Amino acid sequence: MKNVHMAISVAGSDSSGGAGVQADLKTMSALGVFGTTCITAITCQNTMGVYDILPLPQSIIRGQIDAVLKDLPIKAMKIGMLYSDDVVEAVAESIVSNNFKGEIILDPVMIATSGNSLSSHSLKDAMIKHLFPIASLVTPNLHEAEMLSGAGQIKNEDDMRRVAEIIVGLGAKAVLIKGGHLQGRKLKNVLLQNQNGEMIFSEIVSEKVDSKNTHGTGCTLSSAIASYCSIGCSIKEAVEKATIFVHDAVENAKDVFLGQGHGALNHFYNPQKLIIDESICE
Repeated sequence: MKNVHMAISVAGSDSSGGAGVQADLKTMSALGVFGTTCITAITCQNTMGVYDILPLPQSIIRGQIDAVLKDLPIKAMKIGMLYSDDVVEAVAESIVSNNFKGEIILDPVMIATSGNSLSSHSLKDAMIKHLFPIASLVTPNLHEAEMLSGAGQIKNEDDMRRVAEIIVGLGAKAVLIKGGHLQGRKLKNVLLQNQNGEMIFSEIVSEKVDSKNTHGTGCTLSSAIASYCSIGCSIKEAVEKATIFVHDAVENAKDVFLGQGHGALNHFYNPQKLIIDESICE
């Protein structure tokens, strides 16, 4: 019997198809990974904004995760929009009760690309308490990193490193601070890993793409990291490969009309066949 590599997206639904669960499934499929889902909330949104949010009941959230993990050999989990502390607790409870041992990539979604809030005020504390201790990697953008750390505005790479240390100090095993909002031609992300007490920094650099079609870049990056982890990559390898994927997905969508606001990426610029019993990482 042949096996495929599987991952799960625990995230909100985006009616415009550019972010959330929709972006995650597109990403996983494009990378040859079989994607499964737990929908945490339903949003009414398009490329211009988020107009309404309906979080799902805790029992339905737990039920989705339980059903998938009890049946399918999931090797990695991407966690995105959670909206409230109740949802955080439901997700954490299911992870623990199912004794999930795969990599967990936590994208602490709080603000959409359009600028709309996607979280309640108590979400930050709940994520730090319940999910930081079990997550393999946390992937905040600059605004989210500022909110999580409470350390003020991030203006440069030195600030990114300082805030990364604060977030790891809050209990995260590793953090990837995404520097997409900083000025400059290069996009610099800072990865900090706590490896048995040794703090190891890495810088992942890519070229910025001049495009308004950037809706769902954070979702795509975190689900690509989870996908590569499910294939067998280390956290650092997965981050490096996922960064290339996101850059190319943005590059291949920059000249396409995908809505009046921030359009989506082209996830299928180079789709891969479903990967069976093999690793593409060292």
